[in-house]
Amino acid sequence: MSRIAYADVEVGTELPGQVFPVDRATLVHYAGASLDFNPIHWNERFAVEVGLPNVIAHGMFTMAEAIRVVTDWVGDPGAVLEYGVRFTRPVPVPDVPAGEVAAEIEVSAKVAARLDDEQRTVRVDLTALSGGQKVLGQARAVVRLG
Repeated sequence: MSRIAYADVEVGTELPGQVFPVDRATLVHYAGASLDFNPIHWNERFAVEVGLPNVIAHGMFTMAEAIRVVTDWVGDPGAVLEYGVRFTRPVPVPDVPAGEVAAEIEVSAKVAARLDDEQRTVRVDLTALSGGQKVLGQARAVVRLG
């Protein structure tokens, strides 16, 4: 059950934004969990040869990090009824010394619409940036509140 009461949420309510660091080790862990071992996510030479700026984060990883802003706010991942994005730009993850941040995904979100008073649902629009560039477009979630 959502910890956020529907009655307390207005259109324009801003969710607490978050910044998610990404490094090559994170990509290796995600590859193992998702079974997506495409070399564009770990082999810099291959990634550059196919026209990418560097190794890039998995699109689904970027999408998952972004929705964390919503699930942390609502307090229940099961309250997210729908979620969709368009991938607009990759997140390059350069090779940096251990302990340094290779890339960051900055996510902000706000309530864009109250959808159904009976079902207590709202639409949350998300903005995800990396390196000052928008990496997800039309990022929207439908959330049931308490």
